[in-house]
Amino acid sequence: MYQKMKINEVIIQPILTEKATNQTKGKTYMFEVAMRANKYQIKEALEKLYKVTITEIRMMVRKGKERRVGRRMKTKKLADTKIAFVVIREGTIDLFPKT
Repeated sequence: MYQKMKINEVIIQPILTEKATNQTKGKTYMFEVAMRANKYQIKEALEKLYKVTITEIRMMVRKGKERRVGRRMKTKKLADTKIAFVVIREGTIDLFPKT
């Protein structure tokens, strides 16, 4: 059994890059999710939040970059992020709501 997490702990934010917006035509959406979240938690959270039916979830871990910071330009590693590619069967996710 998996650990119970709240929706706002599982899904951090949608990813709104050029690649991600082009993939929405094929009903594939990209979300940044928590590192300890699994596919079942992501599916449950998205179906509750957006009221859609999900067919497939693919995940990948994007490694953090190394940045040079400070006066002496020491290297600092940024945190890794987990990205979920979600394929939807029914419904749509409105990433750009009209006000």
